[in-house]
Amino acid sequence: MVLVSAARDYVNRMLQDISGMKVLILDSQTVSIVSVVYSQSELLQKEVFLVELVDSISKSKESMSHLKAVYFLRPTLENIQHLRRQLANPRFGESHLFFSNMLKDTQIHILADSDEQEVVQQVQEYYADFVAIDPYHFTLNIPSNHMYMLPAVVDPPGLQQFCDRIVDGISTVFLALKRRPVIRYQRTSDIAKRIAQETSKLMYQQESGLFDFRRTEISPLLLIVDRRDDPVTPLLNQWTYQAMVHELIGIHDNKVDLSSTGKLPKDQQEVVLSSEQDAFFKANMYENFGDIGMSIKRMVDDFQQVAKSNQNIQTIEDMAKFVDSYPEYRKMHGNVSKHVTLVTEMSKIVGERRLMLISEREQDLACNGGQVAAFEAVTNLLNNESVSDIDRLHLVMLYALRYEKESPVQLMQLFNKLASQSPKYKPGLVQFLLKQAGVDKRTGDLYGNRDLLNIARNMARGLKGVENVYTQHQPLLFQTMESIIKGRLRDVDYPFVGNHFQQGRPQDVVIFIVGGTTYEESRSVALQNASNSGTRFILGGSVVLNSKRFLKDLEEAQRIAKYSTNVV
Repeated sequence: MVLVSAARDYVNRMLQDISGMKVLILDSQTVSIVSVVYSQSELLQKEVFLVELVDSISKSKESMSHLKAVYFLRPTLENIQHLRRQLANPRFGESHLFFSNMLKDTQIHILADSDEQEVVQQVQEYYADFVAIDPYHFTLNIPSNHMYMLPAVVDPPGLQQFCDRIVDGISTVFLALKRRPVIRYQRTSDIAKRIAQETSKLMYQQESGLFDFRRTEISPLLLIVDRRDDPVTPLLNQWTYQAMVHELIGIHDNKVDLSSTGKLPKDQQEVVLSSEQDAFFKANMYENFGDIGMSIKRMVDDFQQVAKSNQNIQTIEDMAKFVDSYPEYRKMHGNVSKHVTLVTEMSKIVGERRLMLISEREQDLACNGGQVAAFEAVTNLLNNESVSDIDRLHLVMLYALRYEKESPVQLMQLFNKLASQSPKYKPGLVQFLLKQAGVDKRTGDLYGNRDLLNIARNMARGLKGVENVYTQHQPLLFQTMESIIKGRLRDVDYPFVGNHFQQGRPQDVVIFIVGGTTYEESRSVALQNASNSGTRFILGGSVVLNSKRFLKDLEEAQRIAKYSTNVV
C-alpha cells in the first residue's frame, strides 16, 4: 500500500481542510498523479465539483467567485507563468496552491508579487511527483523516453530535462517515505551514473536539510539501472493478466481504451484497471491467462445468481431490498462486463496473431540454449505467412540478443529475410538494438550463462522441467533482487555514489529503471514482497513499457543518432 497510500494521503490533506465547493486545477502530469489514487466519486465526496487543467483555465474569463480553487501543480516555469496570469486576474474566491515538488525562492517571489488581490490562502509543497500505479510500482510518464538511448556525443538539450524529471520523481518518493538512501548505479550505463550523481547531490548537498530524517540503523538503498541491461523482458509476449492487457491492448494511468475494439456502449469504451478499486483485478492481476478464464467464469456464475434473486420481487420488502442493493448490483454488472470484454478481446488477438505458437519460441529464445534449433525455429516462423510483421521483428531481435557472438553469418541471413518479408521493417533497427544493448554493453547475467551460480540454477530448472512453458521467463530484475537480499550485489558492477557504503541488508530498496519498467517486473516485485524476505522492494521507471513502446523509443533514438552522425 506504500506509494498509493502516500499519494492518497497528500490529496486527502489538500482537500479535506478546505470547506465548501471547490475546483481542482491540475496540469498534464498531476492529472495522472491524482487520477490513479483518487476516483471521481471520491473527489465529489470532498466537494470537488469541477476538475480543470491549468492551461485551459487560463483561456476562460468567466468569474466563479463562489468556488475555491485548489491548485496541484508541478513547480515548472510554464505552470508558474500560468499562475502569475491567473492570480493577476483572479476568477475564484480563494486560491490554495499546492506543488508536487520543491519550489525555488524566485518562484515564491513571483507568486507573491502576482497576488495583489490577496486571494492566495496558502502555499504548500506536497511531495507526490510520481504516478503510483500500484502499491510498489511507480512511473513518471516521461514523453521523451528515447533520450536514455542516445549516445554521449549526441547531448541534445532535452537530455538534461529528462534527467531532471527523473531526479525530481525519485527525490519525492524518498520524501514521501521520509528516508534518505545510499545510492548505487549500474557501472556500464552513463545515464544511470549521471542520474545517481545528480540525485546524490540534491539529497546530500543542495537540500540536505530537507532529507535529514531520523536515521535508521541501515539506510534504504536506491539502485539506478538501465533498461538496456535487460532488453529481453519488454520484447516478450505476456501471459499474466495485467501484463497481457498492457501488451495486447495498452494501459495508461490504470485505464484501458477499448474504443477501437468494436461496438461497445459509451460507458465501457474506457475502463479502469486498478488494484485499489477492483477486488477481482487485485486478486487476479498476476494470474496466468488460463486461470483468469476460470476465475471470470466463477464471477459470471455469481453474478447470475444475484441477477436471478433480483428477478424474484414479490413484496414491498423485496422491492426495498432491491433498491438498497441496486448500486452494488450495477457495480457488479459493470465489473463483470469489463473483465469479460477484456478477456474476449485478448483471446481474439491471441488467435489472430497465433501468439501461443510464437510465444513458445520467444520463451525458448529467452530461457533455453541451443542455437541450431533456435535458428531453424525462427526461420520457419519468418516463412510462415500467418505471422505478423511485428512478431517477426520480435523473434529476430530475441535471437540476435542471445546469439550475436555465436552465429554472425546466420544472423545476417535472418536480417535479410526480415527485410525482404516485412516491408515496414526499418533497416538497421536490430543492429541498432545490439549496439545499444548487446552483450558488450550489459552488466547483469541476462541469460544465466556467465555466473556459476546461475548456470547451476538453470541446469536444475532444466532437469526439473517448467510448470508453464509460456511464463518460464524471469526478468533480470529477479536476480538483482535476490543478489540484494543475499548481500551479493557486487560493488564493482554497481558502485556506490560518494563515500557511502551499506552495512547489513537494507530493509527498503527502490530500484529505478531508466528507460522504463514492465508489468512482468512489477509482478516479480509484488511476489518478492509477498515472500516476507525482510526486504521491501519498490520499482520505478521513466515509463511503463510494452513491446510497442520499447520499439517506438528504439526507432526514435536510431533516427536521432543517424541524423546527428550525418550532421557531424
